[in-house]
Amino acid sequence: MSDLVLSTSSATPRRSVTAAATPATANRASATVWISVMAAMIGAFMAILNIQITNASLLDIEGGIGTGVDNGSWISTSYLIGEIVVIPLTDYLSRTFSYRNVILAFASLFAAFSVACAFTHDLPSMIVMRGFQGFFGGVLIPMAFTLVFTRLPKPQQPIGLAMFSLAVTFAPAIGPTIGGYLTENYGWQTIFFVNVIPTVAMVTTLYFTLERQPMQLGLLAEGDWFGILTMAIGLASLQAVLEEGNKDDWLGSPFIVKLAVVAAVSLSVFLANELLVEKPLVRLRLLTRRSFGFGTTSAIFLGFALFGTVYLLPAYLGEVQHYNAEQIGAVLAWTGLPQLVLIPLIPKLMQRFDIRFIAFTGMSLFAVSAFMNTTMSLDYSGDQLFLPNVVRAVGQALTLAPLSAISLGSVAPQDAAAASGISNMMRNLGGAVGTALLSTIVTKREQFHSNIIGQSVHLGREEVRARIEQMTNFFIAHGVTDPAAAHRQAIVALGNAVKQQALVMGFSDSFAVVGVVLVIAGIFILLTGKPKGASAAGGGH
Repeated sequence: MSDLVLSTSSATPRRSVTAAATPATANRASATVWISVMAAMIGAFMAILNIQITNASLLDIEGGIGTGVDNGSWISTSYLIGEIVVIPLTDYLSRTFSYRNVILAFASLFAAFSVACAFTHDLPSMIVMRGFQGFFGGVLIPMAFTLVFTRLPKPQQPIGLAMFSLAVTFAPAIGPTIGGYLTENYGWQTIFFVNVIPTVAMVTTLYFTLERQPMQLGLLAEGDWFGILTMAIGLASLQAVLEEGNKDDWLGSPFIVKLAVVAAVSLSVFLANELLVEKPLVRLRLLTRRSFGFGTTSAIFLGFALFGTVYLLPAYLGEVQHYNAEQIGAVLAWTGLPQLVLIPLIPKLMQRFDIRFIAFTGMSLFAVSAFMNTTMSLDYSGDQLFLPNVVRAVGQALTLAPLSAISLGSVAPQDAAAASGISNMMRNLGGAVGTALLSTIVTKREQFHSNIIGQSVHLGREEVRARIEQMTNFFIAHGVTDPAAAHRQAIVALGNAVKQQALVMGFSDSFAVVGVVLVIAGIFILLTGKPKGASAAGGGH
């Protein structure tokens, strides 16, 4: 069990960043190690699941807590803010309070605040509870990632990365499915109870499988508190700008302008501080390593697409096709279910082929699936989305584990926790930016197409007059006795049809943007360095 002992030597302080272990030197990890890794993956899965689990249920939650549609998106955003803020802190917290203490405490509080969300009755309390839920759940993502590189030997790291990939890509896909089913059948409160049993199982398992390590409370005095403060203010402000910008006409709103200034100043000061201080909170210099820098950049674009598609699909199905939460979840299930079959096969592929080729192939398939949705019409619904969703599932399954291996391949094991914090934060931040930008693109392109179509729909055209007359007769036949009233309803119905068609075209344009972003992500994968060493996953630690 010597491979599980925490390094506390003053000569190598950075080794305490790891999950409580120096890297495994044997070719096979013990059963205890695998059990702890699998338990940590449960935490990562649940933390990521809760980003998207409310997506298909927002209308029900908004009704339950009595808030308007325009404000309900904060139910998702507040969680993401808490998660994005805490992920970069994970390395520092693990070194200060020990990996074991942090993961056990934060997982327990994650479950507690999950339950608290179910008992909220207004938007402010829901925002606070979701924020804390995201904060305490956020550390579970990089901590699971860190375990793979600190407790598994190189030959078995592809298996651990495949498990992490399953958590990161399957959870967002299946989240709305679970949330929709529970909401339609048992009420929206139940989606917050699903975290309890898995979290209890995770905490119990890790309590017995992770060795105790001494805390290093002396690091509190060495903490980069100025960096923590400026990062928290900057990221929270940026996320608020992204969330509220589209609704408030971006820089046309004084509130958005003020938030944007706060975000720009805080993040600029944070970046300068991290590059100048001796012991930075976020070790940005790791990004100067070719594979990690380009791999992390690709992960940002991947996050844009992952979170963006999980936003676009429920929005399209709800707004255009009028699907309920359970129906939306059933459609999205085909983005997740194939991954259960494919991801276990990825480690074998990583051992046989260049991991850059695997990641590039996956990213390309993901892009193809997005481009397949660029020709949508009013008849484009669940059946038509089946094939693009399956192609997307294959692409996602082939992408994340190899991309993670590429990024971490140039990072030493003692830097794994710091690197995983950066990588996971940037991917989630890319997702936040992607969701906000895609929401804006849908709105702006809908307005554009509505204007273009509207120019062709006027009473000077014979087919328009014929269509209005046909619809007028329809309304008269269905109970409207006043011909003038029926005529007005026909004009309104025609206007709604134009708006609906423009909305579909707006969603199609947004999927085209996702496809282009994924092509760019694929290019960055090709710019990474060739993995070294026998194990593709090890990539030359």
